[in-house]
Amino acid sequence: MKIRGERECKSCGARWSYYETGETACPECGSLRSVAVEDERRRHTDSPAEIDLGPYRSSLADGAAIVDVADGVERDCRAYLRKRGFIRGGELLPLDDTFLAVSELRAAIADYSRDERVGVAGSHPAARGTSSLGVDRGDFGDEDAERYLLSLIRGAEDGERPEPADVADSLTAARGLAYASAVEDYREDVSTYLEDEPDEGAKRILERVRDQQKRLHALGGDVEPEIAEELIDACRALERYLNGESESLAEATAHLDTLA
Repeated sequence: MKIRGERECKSCGARWSYYETGETACPECGSLRSVAVEDERRRHTDSPAEIDLGPYRSSLADGAAIVDVADGVERDCRAYLRKRGFIRGGELLPLDDTFLAVSELRAAIADYSRDERVGVAGSHPAARGTSSLGVDRGDFGDEDAERYLLSLIRGAEDGERPEPADVADSLTAARGLAYASAVEDYREDVSTYLEDEPDEGAKRILERVRDQQKRLHALGGDVEPEIAEELIDACRALERYLNGESESLAEATAHLDTLA
């Protein structure tokens, strides 16, 4: 939607940017009586959002199993992602690492939790007990998955994404699906942005991004992590092009060509 971003409190006269705060209440006095003070309405899909995974890290450090915190982690990830968008006050934002890492954590911990609860790996001799990480394994027993999830819980809120080569085999599809969903969200906002800033070259790239995103979804995300990364890189090159780096259109094309 298009909104006026600059607001002024009718009670105390304070001014603030709705684009930055997402709040209609005055940050100085709390009054809900405010008016827009700029004429231009700008496209805006993003809202301020934070995620704090600290309590879950503390629980794990105190001996909780990953499955014990899974529901809370997934809930907080969903809440964060629902608030996020990629157009702020008419400006197109990049597909950032925090959005990607939180998306992946939400998908990966849901997969891990489901498999642990139904005992997918419960028949393995080492499936029970405590892992070398000091985390209760429950019935799942996939130490690579545990290590990978812990790395996401440790760093997702700061945009720390594991490298493609470090993805646990059992969570490869979760990463692929998470990235496909993230690209779909991003593509929709770029399409909205192009309604105001039409560009035929960008539109063609966006159509190719859509095709690859749908392919990734159709495959259930089960592709090599490096392939999903190429799609992310294409989206980022497209954003740079639309924000003034003309040479980045060719870069976006090159990333997509590797997926053809």
